[in-house]
Amino acid sequence: QVQLVESGGGLVQTGGSLRLSCAASGRTFSNYYMGWFRQAPGKEREFVASLDWSGGSTYYADSVKDRFTISRDNAKNTVYLQMNSLKPEDTAVYYCAARYYRENAYGNWGQGTQVTVSS
Repeated sequence: QVQLVESGGGLVQTGGSLRLSCAASGRTFSNYYMGWFRQAPGKEREFVASLDWSGGSTYYADSVKDRFTISRDNAKNTVYLQMNSLKPEDTAVYYCAARYYRENAYGNWGQGTQVTVSS
């Protein structure tokens, strides 16, 4: 198991930027694929972005492509989500998740951090 703690959420105006961080502990961080998900009020949790163990391969939801950037620093056991050009529809609780490289599902989740984008 790996423990995940998100930070960096907050209130921002439309067009603004935020950087979320997710600090991992407990197991070898580089053995995990990492992802960001979000859940807006009344909606199901949805995929935002993910990357492989090295950060060389990244994946994005169409809704955030070209605005958000996922990255990781294995030396710091941390994954980041840089969010630019934020829109009100980006308002949600953002969750960090880890998937062990031998598994097919994300089995470790953080507690979430609130992002609110005002219009």
